[in-house]
Amino acid sequence: MLLFLNYPSWIKPEIIPGVPFLRWYGLMYLFAFAAAFFAFRYQVKNGELEKFSGMKVSDDDVLRFFTWGIVGLLLGARIFAALVYDTSGIYLRRPWLIFWPFRDGQWTGLAGMSYHGGFIGGCLGMVLWCVRYRKPFAAWCDCMTASIPLGYTFGRLGNFLNGELYGRVTESPLGMFFPSARRFPLSEEWVQEFAARNGIPVPLGAATVNLPRHPSQLYEALFEGLVLWALLWFVFRKRKPWNGFISAMYTLGYGLFRFVIEYFREPDSNLGFRITRGEADAPTYLLESLLNISTGQILCLLMILGSAGFLAGYPLYRKKKNGVQ
Repeated sequence: MLLFLNYPSWIKPEIIPGVPFLRWYGLMYLFAFAAAFFAFRYQVKNGELEKFSGMKVSDDDVLRFFTWGIVGLLLGARIFAALVYDTSGIYLRRPWLIFWPFRDGQWTGLAGMSYHGGFIGGCLGMVLWCVRYRKPFAAWCDCMTASIPLGYTFGRLGNFLNGELYGRVTESPLGMFFPSARRFPLSEEWVQEFAARNGIPVPLGAATVNLPRHPSQLYEALFEGLVLWALLWFVFRKRKPWNGFISAMYTLGYGLFRFVIEYFREPDSNLGFRITRGEADAPTYLLESLLNISTGQILCLLMILGSAGFLAGYPLYRKKKNGVQ
């Protein structure tokens, strides 16, 4: 008996068939920005930013700060994706194509965005705004990072609606057949055994078969989005011991959640694993070893180490600065 789920056939990348520039993915980005903005604005209206920054906050300040952060996020996400995750070298030879939304005469939008690039770009945008308008960065950044995961939820839902960034092959009942996923040749023994063991029907004479994948986009939407947001919003937001604490907890929490979920998500096949237990060309579509580490996991480890170091070291710095021995 087949226990796996089929990707909903009614979901298409385009909101209106035949209109390629109106896609669910882009709409989810708008929802993401709106959710983060209203969560940020709620904190401002509630007096939280004024309390922790010690300064008056105007509506213009909120809009400008948020705009600088979002512009930095989009620039960083796109540039990082083009230069780090694309191995063809085309963007190095023709950098103007990074922001060109057409490919071979077809509308593609800005296909390819990197979370870690967006993290760096958004942070730089917020830093530059705070320097330009002489605002305390740590207090403003805390309010932003308490809001971001709620918006991030919509971004991963956009990936799901696009039928992209699915996970590795799985026998879990949560497994789902994604129409655009790589099909596997039935000439390989493990594929035959997997299909037979899990009751996956194989059409007579078929040369390849689609296998169930983890819906890792939904795992990320849940844990890196809703769960992380709930922890920051309801547990830490009003109890932070010092400015910068929420930002550090966000970075640590995201890094931990994403590092674990990367074991379920299939890494980019053109990059493979950066660290492997054995063979350098270990298949990215299978979880063969916890020691097979992806690019995303290395970047998450840097986030974890950086935030953990800050959380451990900053209180000691404050004590020393205040003359407490």
